[in-house]
Amino acid sequence: MAPLALSVLITGSSRGIGLELVRQLVEVTNPPEHIFATCRDPDGPRVKALHELAKKHPSICVIKLEVENQSSVKAAVSVVGSHLKDKGLNLLINNAGVHSMANLETVEQQELLSVFNTNVVGPILLVKEFLSLLKKAAKESPTQELSCSKAAIINMSSIAGSLERGLKDWPFSMYPYRTSKAALNMVTVCMAEELKGDGILCTSIHPGWVKTDMGTEQAPLTVQCSVEGILKVLAKLSSSSSGAFLDWEGKNIPW
Repeated sequence: MAPLALSVLITGSSRGIGLELVRQLVEVTNPPEHIFATCRDPDGPRVKALHELAKKHPSICVIKLEVENQSSVKAAVSVVGSHLKDKGLNLLINNAGVHSMANLETVEQQELLSVFNTNVVGPILLVKEFLSLLKKAAKESPTQELSCSKAAIINMSSIAGSLERGLKDWPFSMYPYRTSKAALNMVTVCMAEELKGDGILCTSIHPGWVKTDMGTEQAPLTVQCSVEGILKVLAKLSSSSSGAFLDWEGKNIPW
């Protein structure tokens, strides 16, 4: 079985879905040659589990990356490029994100700006800086069909950002979080259209309501189950799913 991708970069890898993505990717039958696990503070106390994984699996490279800091992103690009040498980056997973339960009465300007900076501006600038490596991977691929093994951008979104389904599934206002995820979905559509000529796929994925620090213990879905589903979905992505909004089971979600 061919690997999902020869090289993968995952933001927000110190915990939750990001950490589980790293954990499951190294355990598959044919794992990626390079897994770039990025996090805000690689030397912090919450990164212990990631470092323990990296000690066992030399394919994991832990990199400092603050998605809202362009200088930090540029530095990460340099590190990734030095590891890949003359190869491109196949798969970029924009997983890092922040949550907010603020409603109309409690929301503050700075909170809105901060959430948008991490959840929307960050992914855009990250793709901008890594674009040359993604284009290189796409150009090197022997196939014309879009896929994660060729070159792909996965934006970890949420059904909370769906105009049609969001309030039906989660009856909470959450202005900063909801609007940022709706905006991220538009980012996905724009990138999918702009980059299809370069052979790069772009898809939004809703991981489900997951038992993480963000999702809380009330969530019905375990991190392990969510990530197992996500990886199965990623393996099946093609040209027809570029610009789509899918859940962790591969089902289409209305915008």
